Amino acid sequence: MSSQGVPRGAVLAVVHEPVALSPGGPLVLELRGPLGPADAETVAARLAQRHRAFGVALDSHRPGHHTLRLTPPAAGGLAALPADLLADLLAPPPPGGEILPVTGHQQTLLRAALTSTSTPTGTGGNSGNSGSSDGSDGGGVEQLYWDWSGPFDVARFAAAWQSVVDRECVLRACFDWVAAPRLVLHARAEADIAVCSPAAVTWPQLLRRDRARGFALHRPGLLRLTLLAAEPGGGAGAAPPRVLLTYHPALLDERGVHLLLREFYRAYAAGGILPGGERRPDLRDHARWLAGQDTTAARQFWARAVPPPRAATRPGRPGGATGQSGPGLLDTRLRAPETFRLRSWAALRGAAESSALHLVWALLLYRAAGVSGPLPVSFGVQLSGRDIALPGAAGIPGLLDSPLPMTVTVDPAAPLASLLHQVRDTLLDLAAYPWASTETIRAWAPRPPAAPAPAAGPGPVAGPVAGVGPLCGVGGTLVRFDGPLVLPKVLRSELAAQGVHADTPRSAAGAAGGPLTLAARHDTAGGLVLGLFYDRAQLADEDAAALHSQCVRLLRALPEFRQAQASAGQLLDLLARAATPRMARPVPPAAHPALTVLRPGHPHADVICLVTAPGVPAGSYDLFVRGHRGPEEIVAVHGDGAPGVLPAALHQAAGPGRRLVLCGCGPGGRAAYELAQRTPHAPGMVSAVVMTGIGDAAASASALARGVRSVLTPPP
Repeated sequence: MSSQGVPRGAVLAVVHEPVALSPGGPLVLELRGPLGPADAETVAARLAQRHRAFGVALDSHRPGHHTLRLTPPAAGGLAALPADLLADLLAPPPPGGEILPVTGHQQTLLRAALTSTSTPTGTGGNSGNSGSSDGSDGGGVEQLYWDWSGPFDVARFAAAWQSVVDRECVLRACFDWVAAPRLVLHARAEADIAVCSPAAVTWPQLLRRDRARGFALHRPGLLRLTLLAAEPGGGAGAAPPRVLLTYHPALLDERGVHLLLREFYRAYAAGGILPGGERRPDLRDHARWLAGQDTTAARQFWARAVPPPRAATRPGRPGGATGQSGPGLLDTRLRAPETFRLRSWAALRGAAESSALHLVWALLLYRAAGVSGPLPVSFGVQLSGRDIALPGAAGIPGLLDSPLPMTVTVDPAAPLASLLHQVRDTLLDLAAYPWASTETIRAWAPRPPAAPAPAAGPGPVAGPVAGVGPLCGVGGTLVRFDGPLVLPKVLRSELAAQGVHADTPRSAAGAAGGPLTLAARHDTAGGLVLGLFYDRAQLADEDAAALHSQCVRLLRALPEFRQAQASAGQLLDLLARAATPRMARPVPPAAHPALTVLRPGHPHADVICLVTAPGVPAGSYDLFVRGHRGPEEIVAVHGDGAPGVLPAALHQAAGPGRRLVLCGCGPGGRAAYELAQRTPHAPGMVSAVVMTGIGDAAASASALARGVRSVLTPPP
């Protein structure tokens, strides 16, 4: 992030020399980067405005070198910088921008995006994170596509999308996770639109390339469009233009994307300009509403409803490695008459067809557990989060939906109607708290009396709570029932008058939000379409096909069980001769040493210590190590290690007469700062801490090198 007047993509480096503070004395920080005096004053003024308890003083020595003194509140002094102040310092908001906290399900998805590609530094030649060198998240994307029917004007298409970007703040948003996860709203962003020729790339190739491209989460514009132009000639059999819309699931849910599509079509019908100003309410209003909620009743509910540790959560029995990778997608359609019979069967028993789907999924989880007698099962259900008491919430595009864990007890001897009522009533209970999330539920869940609270590690990463069963998104599965979101009749008529038919977007295999997601929706003919999104590394294609087929078979058979005493076991007997699918056993994360030597250096030289943490810009440490020319030894420590192990490892690495420079990019910088605070047994061992903001690999490595040089090289 950069302040006003700083080149786009520039990253700030901050140097802190740990010294014993006198009571009430200031913390001294050196700002190293492309900051002129006016830019440095802007940074200092923002800190003074947002953190009024601190005294802020700035001395500008020359462009690129400024000294910042932060005087803590007089009462009690200050041992360390608060995380929010550190975030504002390393990642100041853009001109005219705003910052919102990342909470709930969005925090879960952001953590998954930051940790899915993390690798130990020094193994495999990559430092911090694997992935592309620009810091993009290569796998966490969702893709929708549709064929364009009617006249197509590329310039008008681009103008219409730019008009939507100007109106919707969510399309000008990106993430900052340098010290605490935050959503950064920019005042301006450009629509990302590309046009491809069918002669240059096939449709499957385009899907794969687009998915591998990922997103740079620290830059605005986490939605893009790619047009595959019509085949040359335009004959009767030629393929029409196809539109691929790609978005990051940490920013938008699918309903939010459909809301944006509706706005796009409004702009296209109007010639490319969307009438009106910015949408309100928007993400800012939702954040304020969320912050004002009384959580007392929700806490009490989740103290009772949290999944127990023994709940069955996997629809397959443990198996070996699949030998496959990447996302998978299967689609099956129940014809309209079959869907009507299923809906009628559920309605006669006081439930919706979504409850029938939940019932079948609960039975498949129970079957995979291979037990007899009653057993709790748990899986995630998706709630839209837009039926809240905030006027206009139904029209807010963003990430408002949230998966919540549904836990029911399956008894094969009990009537099917009893299980149907269980899932129905549980869903009604969950619907009272659509703004809850895995994060909040984990925080509210009761812990066993003897279990210690989990240690707080650096960055936005937290582990599961002891004694609590798997929550959705943590080894569980997700069932999603998507309601239709059709264009208004008036808008469809306006488009039709111009010869344009708005086709319904279809999903491509993308980020499933976990190992397995079952998504249901109605098609235009009234049939129920069931899509199974799965991780092929956990569920092989043949097992996914078997699971999908068994789910559809049970749904089709449900209406035949009309008797009041028909049991869940009788329905499961239909699968008696079918093999139970297998899922790969969960692989625990590989253990890594507390300290790794990346470059030996001179025996008597100082030691540069790179601190890794989830979210360090991919490849930045590799570039730093390759570019450093000094005699210093370079080592890496892992910021999520045990608190007592790291200081001891650092003391061993330094040795007599050698000093340590602790360094980190993004969350690694915060981890380095905290590590210096936890090393009081060796005064003077840590000579300096170098922290940087978040950028791409080259900019992050350059900022880190700039800060390190200022520490190792005596000033002129």
